[in-house]
Amino acid sequence: MPASALARALRAYVRHAPGTLGKAQLVDRFLDDHLRTHPVHTTVRLLSGDTVPVTTSDVIQRFQYLFGEWEPNLSAFLRDRLRPGDTFIDVGAHRGAFSLLASHAVGPHGRVVAIEPHLQFHDDLAAAATANRRTNIRTVRSAASDTTGTLVLYLEDPSNLGHTTAVRPRHVHATVEVPTAPLADLISRADLATTRVIKIDVEGAEAAAIRGLLPALPYLRDDAELVVEITPRLLAKQGESADAVIAALREHGFHPYTLTNDYDPATYPQTMRRPQPPIRCTAAPKEMTDLVFSHTDAPRLPLAP
Repeated sequence: MPASALARALRAYVRHAPGTLGKAQLVDRFLDDHLRTHPVHTTVRLLSGDTVPVTTSDVIQRFQYLFGEWEPNLSAFLRDRLRPGDTFIDVGAHRGAFSLLASHAVGPHGRVVAIEPHLQFHDDLAAAATANRRTNIRTVRSAASDTTGTLVLYLEDPSNLGHTTAVRPRHVHATVEVPTAPLADLISRADLATTRVIKIDVEGAEAAAIRGLLPALPYLRDDAELVVEITPRLLAKQGESADAVIAALREHGFHPYTLTNDYDPATYPQTMRRPQPPIRCTAAPKEMTDLVFSHTDAPRLPLAP
């Protein structure tokens, strides 16, 4: 059997067969590398029911092709928290994986504000929303910062489009100039009043994004939570720190919790069956970590059964 036909058959087993038997091994030993080096260009149906185009040389699109989902613990958290009528703010929305998921969760009377500065990613997101008739998604083409202006985004590795960052890497594959604005200026007062979750994934620019959000925090509802990807290495290159980000939100009554985010695809089959809840963060992370910030003060933030 040709390798491409074998890959299609094994992918069908990983994606659709019940249980997890052998799936981690198939992904780890063959599928992940093969789909990266022999990319498939196709359209896939996500677990949300939406269809999106994918090219499997890119890690996010490859995982969507294999599993129908990206970051299963965060996906489970959003499904647990969002309810009809809520607003979800997706900062660094990329091609819309979480915006599409949230669109279903908040329903026709809820709203999704998808903030993405990169023109191509923004257009891909908008096209996916239109193609899937997700009329409750509003897109905003801007980077979230603490100032108004422009900045340059850098792509180091074309196999990881999600890691497009304002922090210049050692090797630059491509650059693009994008507009910036304080996050509080990008979200309307009406949206803030109904916001349940704000997700911030901005590849090293999270300190500036949080500073730009601080003036808006008093207008959030009491149960609003933030999910922030913290990247200590990139923060340090700018003279910033994870400690400072955590401290700024603590001053507004938010407690930090660690949400496991394992980029090893072999962990996906098990994690998708049994997602892990956020647990109390007791020390500032040293590696890239997703932190949930909540007014709840507990050992963990439970997910509904």
